[in-house]
Amino acid sequence: MAQKLVKLGIKRQKGYLYYVDKDGDVSCAKMARGKKKGGNPKKIAKCGIKRKEGYLYFVDKDGDVSCAKMKRGKK
Repeated sequence: MAQKLVKLGIKRQKGYLYYVDKDGDVSCAKMARGKKKGGNPKKIAKCGIKRKEGYLYFVDKDGDVSCAKMKRGKK
């Protein structure tokens, strides 16, 4: 199960990718579609999240930052 870290309530726009960048802040970038180029990321919100090894950080459907433990190969 995912665990909410920061409640932001970000309103998403169609055609943009929202993610937690390497600084621990929320950024968005235009998605590439066909021949159209994407890119030009912009910071949306400052969170300053400290990442832990083995966890996936993402912006959930409510617009909040969440994390979940990654499942790796079955050994």
